[in-house]
Amino acid sequence: MPTSAFKGFRFPPEIIVLAVRWYLRFGLSYRDVEELLTERGIEVDHVTVYRWVQRFTPLLADAARLCRHAVGDRWYVDETYVKVAGRWRYVYRALDQDGQIIDVYVSARRDTRAARRFFTTALRDHGEPAEVVTDRAWTLLTVVDELMPGAFHNTAQYANNRIEADHGRLKSRLRPMRGLKNDHSARVVMRGHAFMQNIRRGHYELGVDARAHRRVAVAFTELARVI
Repeated sequence: MPTSAFKGFRFPPEIIVLAVRWYLRFGLSYRDVEELLTERGIEVDHVTVYRWVQRFTPLLADAARLCRHAVGDRWYVDETYVKVAGRWRYVYRALDQDGQIIDVYVSARRDTRAARRFFTTALRDHGEPAEVVTDRAWTLLTVVDELMPGAFHNTAQYANNRIEADHGRLKSRLRPMRGLKNDHSARVVMRGHAFMQNIRRGHYELGVDARAHRRVAVAFTELARVI
């Protein structure tokens, strides 16, 4: 039998997964999660919550891969920026026509190398789309035409409003966090946010038999059983 990822931890899986789920779902800091658990008689330091999020978020997301719906054939792609340890980082994000977040990539630079790496991973995992919608940023113009010559590249004004509006949801989640401390934690949190958004939007075959308000909790419980 495979060894559980929770082996060796003092707290049971349901407590760990609850803390991770709260952090990814709501606009909470690690100290907020600590306080909520304490109110329920669970004494956990906020540093422990941070370690749980960093360790288990990638494991839960990886376990959900086989349950993920296929992405659509129209991709909306854009980059935004956040501060990590006081320095600007560029976040490449892609969304399909059904609202599924395709991928997220955090880079120290906004250049063709970063854009190429983002698209290469997305194409490897999901195949080539029929249409790619971007703004007229030179890095995106260059790389889309290089890697996806068969796709229609739509750069019309306002065509990319869908992904630009979705950036706001990410920024809202990051606001209570009092700053991201390093690039690794930034990648985990932003990928975790995308993972949570996709579960909430119904892009995984998880929690499908649960009522709408219980779907996310049931999905995390199902995933906890297999990691």
